[in-house]
Amino acid sequence: MKNSGEKTDFVTKMTKFADCCRKADLRITPQRTAIYEMLIKSKEHPSANMVYEQIKKQFSNISFDTVNRTLHTFADIGVAEVVPTGGGAKRFDSTYEKHQHFLCVQCKNIIDFDFDGLDNITLPKDFRKKHTVLRKELYLEGICEKCRKKTTS
Repeated sequence: MKNSGEKTDFVTKMTKFADCCRKADLRITPQRTAIYEMLIKSKEHPSANMVYEQIKKQFSNISFDTVNRTLHTFADIGVAEVVPTGGGAKRFDSTYEKHQHFLCVQCKNIIDFDFDGLDNITLPKDFRKKHTVLRKELYLEGICEKCRKKTTS
């Protein structure tokens, strides 16, 4: 960890992880803990395959299917989320605070951003009468600053 803020965030996420596992009657195994720690430490919204490639170094007998199912279980219990990728491999995020995602269509990097105006979008009254919205998520696609600079150079 680089600073005490990151260390505090790590401890907070691990505490939430343990609490959510207990509430879901899910055993806190060394494999699950390692997968979640890797997800927390990643800055790139990893795919199941990316997590698997790292975790199998520590747990050589772990299967890709176990890692994939574990990541989806984490999303189900609320300690991770599946990030939209426009049809690409599913990617995962351990950040449970409200935020949005931007996917660069060139380098496939996913960038977190937060804009309160997007969190507070009011849906049309007719829609709200017919449906119960449980979650609002906005996902943007485009070309990131790094890739834009490459094409304009």
